[in-house]
Amino acid sequence: MKHVIKREQLRPDIIQTIEELSGQDIKSCYQCGKCSAGCPIAADMDVPPNQVIRQLQLGFVDEALRLKTIWLCASCETCTTRCPREVDLAAVMDALRNIAIQKGIRSPERAVTLFNKIFLSTVKRYGRVFEMELIGMFNTGTLNFFKDMTKAPKLFFKGRLKLFPNFTGRKMANTVFKDVKRIKSSGPEENSEPSKGI
Repeated sequence: MKHVIKREQLRPDIIQTIEELSGQDIKSCYQCGKCSAGCPIAADMDVPPNQVIRQLQLGFVDEALRLKTIWLCASCETCTTRCPREVDLAAVMDALRNIAIQKGIRSPERAVTLFNKIFLSTVKRYGRVFEMELIGMFNTGTLNFFKDMTKAPKLFFKGRLKLFPNFTGRKMANTVFKDVKRIKSSGPEENSEPSKGI
């Protein structure tokens, strides 16, 4: 079967943006597949990580932005440590997620989006993640009210699950959120310096 790639299909502008955001040279990947072989989440992805890079190399940017894979990537860096060409695939996935959000492309994985939203809201409120609230709100949002309920007592008695939030780091978290808001509103090139206090 022969596939024809039309010139209009190639998106060098977006590829360049992805490379600038991630700091990676997408063309340097030669498709050895080590990233996909080592990825702990590859079985749940619609395409393995190396195929995301291949789609970008071939100019299928819009297709890559709609993949479930970019949202499932946990940025664990296993792919990066295994890559013989030292391509930081996790950084590429981050760049793809950012571009997808800017273009208004929603994640096909509703649970991932919900988790990220709840996680960030607890960090913003308390300065760090509050697991009890995170689990409760996530289970409520996904309608899995009793998921992992049997694990809670074990975690609690081992001191791994707190009943009340810890407010350590709240000031620093607020500074980070303010910086992000400032950068989003005025553009990253104007805001290369973070706020004092970080």
